Amino acid sequence: MPPGFRFAPSPNGYLHLGHAFSALLNADKAKAAGGRMLLRIEDIDETRCRPEYETAIYEDLAWLGLRWEEPVWRQSQHYADYQAALGRLQTMGLTYRAYESRTEIARAAIGHDPDGAPLFPGRHNTLLRTAERTHRIDTGKPYAVRLDVAAALKRVGPLLWTETGTGPAGESGAVAANPAAWGDVILARKETPTSYHLAVVVDDAAQGVTDVVRGQDLFHATSVHRLLQALLGLPQPRYHHHRLVLDTDGKKLSKSTSATGLRELRSRGLNPTDIRKLVGLD
Repeated sequence: MPPGFRFAPSPNGYLHLGHAFSALLNADKAKAAGGRMLLRIEDIDETRCRPEYETAIYEDLAWLGLRWEEPVWRQSQHYADYQAALGRLQTMGLTYRAYESRTEIARAAIGHDPDGAPLFPGRHNTLLRTAERTHRIDTGKPYAVRLDVAAALKRVGPLLWTETGTGPAGESGAVAANPAAWGDVILARKETPTSYHLAVVVDDAAQGVTDVVRGQDLFHATSVHRLLQALLGLPQPRYHHHRLVLDTDGKKLSKSTSATGLRELRSRGLNPTDIRKLVGLD
């Protein structure tokens, strides 16, 4: 099978220049490698994703001149696949339910993950007294299914990934994964059958993705993805983390910033060639 490249936006807003850069770079690399260009709609966040945003994604990408294989992979249609993967991890004894609230975790945080979120103290350091935990279980309170990262690492040992781009600190080549930096990551919630981390590794394997081309903001998340791939026996893609397109204040672009939105730029009369130049792909 030829190499597989994918662009995987979430339909929770309109695409901006940062999305255009990533989508165009994936398409350019797929063409150069004689590979496949894949599109994935990451719509597991049912509270924020909207049909009109998904429709706009297709329109904006087509306007840029991009083409992709059909059918489009939509995460909301593959919950059974994620549940099967989660079941395998549960059978290994590597998952557990945590009933602590976000406020309770933040108050007792032992540090922060690479994204700046409070670290959960771990499976054997519950923040709840036994009686309170039992009460929350008996009354059906919300919970998160977490991965016991320490136990998982004992099972798989040290992990590496091949980086053909660069990390935030210039990392490239053979990069050592550090899943422990994330603590016991969430794999699913009571009301959501999967998380980004679990869904993305299952999707990449199912779609035949050989090259993951994405922004540097996801560089450190690759450590978690490599751990899940090793645990589930999934193939290891090559990774290429690219620079981010920043706003005038040097911050990552947001879908709420219409000034860099593709639809806004198109309405001003810009064409796809102009967009390529704006993102540095001329």
